[in-house]
Amino acid sequence: MTRSADILARLALMRAGDVPVHGGRTLAYVYDSGMAEVEQVGRDAVAAFAGSNGLDPTAFPSLLQMENDLVAFAAGLLDAPDTVVGSVTSGGTESVLLAVQTARDSRPDVTSPSMVLPSSAHAAFHKAAHYFGVRAVVVPCGPDHRADAAAMAAAVDDTTVLVVASAPSYAHGVVDPVTEIAAAAAERAVRCHVDACIGGWVLPYAARLGREVTPWTFAVPGVTSVSVDLHKYGYAPKGVSLLLHATPALRRPQFFASADWPGYTMLNSTMQSTRSGGPTAGAWAVVQMLGDAGYEKLARDVFEATDRIAAGIAEIPGLRLLAPPDSTLVALTTDDTCDPFTVSDEMGARDWYVQPQLTYGDVPANIHLSVSAATLAHVDDFLASLAESVRVAAQSGPVQVDPGVAAYVASLDPASITEEDFDGLLAAAGLLGDASADEGLALPDRKADINALLDVASPALREAVLLAFLDRLSRPSRPGA
Repeated sequence: MTRSADILARLALMRAGDVPVHGGRTLAYVYDSGMAEVEQVGRDAVAAFAGSNGLDPTAFPSLLQMENDLVAFAAGLLDAPDTVVGSVTSGGTESVLLAVQTARDSRPDVTSPSMVLPSSAHAAFHKAAHYFGVRAVVVPCGPDHRADAAAMAAAVDDTTVLVVASAPSYAHGVVDPVTEIAAAAAERAVRCHVDACIGGWVLPYAARLGREVTPWTFAVPGVTSVSVDLHKYGYAPKGVSLLLHATPALRRPQFFASADWPGYTMLNSTMQSTRSGGPTAGAWAVVQMLGDAGYEKLARDVFEATDRIAAGIAEIPGLRLLAPPDSTLVALTTDDTCDPFTVSDEMGARDWYVQPQLTYGDVPANIHLSVSAATLAHVDDFLASLAESVRVAAQSGPVQVDPGVAAYVASLDPASITEEDFDGLLAAAGLLGDASADEGLALPDRKADINALLDVASPALREAVLLAFLDRLSRPSRPGA
């Protein structure tokens, strides 16, 4: 047996190549309260319940109690009716998948179901469409990047089982006009789901702090379900989300049971059967420690950080906001003196992780920031690093894709390109040393050239290339190979 100390040392060595999860310098994927004691109680609770199994609440009633407590706390934040029910899931994507699956299964009379989405809806809804055979009817957003409520209402037809709004949208950080969207759905007796995975645990406190917030909770007539993640602005360990339905009848199609086999009767409230109690316990412990007052204080901090970052961006030549942030997400873009991809690389060189987003329709390539409470102490450093990154990026100018490579990319059919085509594209992007799968992938520190190449590709081709990239990454190394 290998000594535990050696194993932990190897884990620490591997983790050294990851972006930091503490310190407020990673502005995507992780959410940092900046409170060591909160982090510790969450970790301790995860460890204590890691072996517990949420499959059977009669065997582990502690997990059932914690789940109901979390739903009750969320219900208070979301203006839920007394009839509200909810389930703990593994993350926002599972919550979204279940919202779509439940809407589909609630309408067995619809043989070819569809759902109406704003173009800014999270990609998880497209994943749900793919998994569950619910056609996604995508409606372009307005110039303010919010859902076009009138156009969405017009898109509802007899096949529609679900209409979706975001609070806020991930890409642009704005809240959709939920009141109008939900009213149009209710008029056609269609469910309305609000994806508040990223805003659901912070927007209620924004309203308490006197900030203007577009109505989006269960208080809006016609809202039938809401998803909210605890591992985002609930600052809980990953991965924990909640899916709340306004009534038990609305949730009922989400449940699954199977007794038609020789074993135990399988009964599931979510997509998972066996699920570790660790994340649920971690979330419960963090919520108990912070409580309402703690979350209000963290909300005050994260909104102050967001406001200062947004104001600072407006003062940096070459940058502009895509939209004034409604919550804690900021999207910014550059003028033609530089490009977001190089700025992102330069920020990485200064130990800041920001997330580049590719061109989509009329929306230019941009940089996404998910601001955490822990970022507040470092806002001045962030803005100074951002200004310097823009200055350096402007000196080199925007990344230029070779016209021949761009023409080659445009000529490819994502549905029929070959392994050789994939290798050629990966090599052009600097991801294959000799365009050979045998040599494996190189993972460069700077990715501006790669992102610029992807930016000239269609969304379908981006998907095909990145799937090939994932396939090449996800191959085990063989001893002696």
